[in-house]
Amino acid sequence: MSSDNDHGGKVFREAWITGVTTHYPGKPKDSYITPWENTPDWERASAAAVYRQVVDFIKLTDGAATRLNPELKGQFVAICWIGQILARIPDPKPGYIAPWDQLPEWQQKTDIGVFEAIEHDVTASKS
Repeated sequence: MSSDNDHGGKVFREAWITGVTTHYPGKPKDSYITPWENTPDWERASAAAVYRQVVDFIKLTDGAATRLNPELKGQFVAICWIGQILARIPDPKPGYIAPWDQLPEWQQKTDIGVFEAIEHDVTASKS
């Protein structure tokens, strides 16, 4: 994996871990907070791909995507992640591909935070 993929994947993963530790009720599963270095390859590739999708979305809208409300930002991340699951797991559990309105609140808030972290990363790299 290239360093560009590593950077984007790490931004995604760090935002995910921050969201889980902030919003998950109780003690999260270890796999939810596994550091980047120990994350499975498929998940690292998926995180990097979703990072690129969010970056492309922001760039292709000339930054207008940053004006989406938080829920739409989270929905975009969730849909991109579902695409990665479908591309990499032949028969995923229904919970892995659940629509937005069926996701637990902690996961919705975490997905919103992932978009916003990527958004911040994109704007920070412009300066």
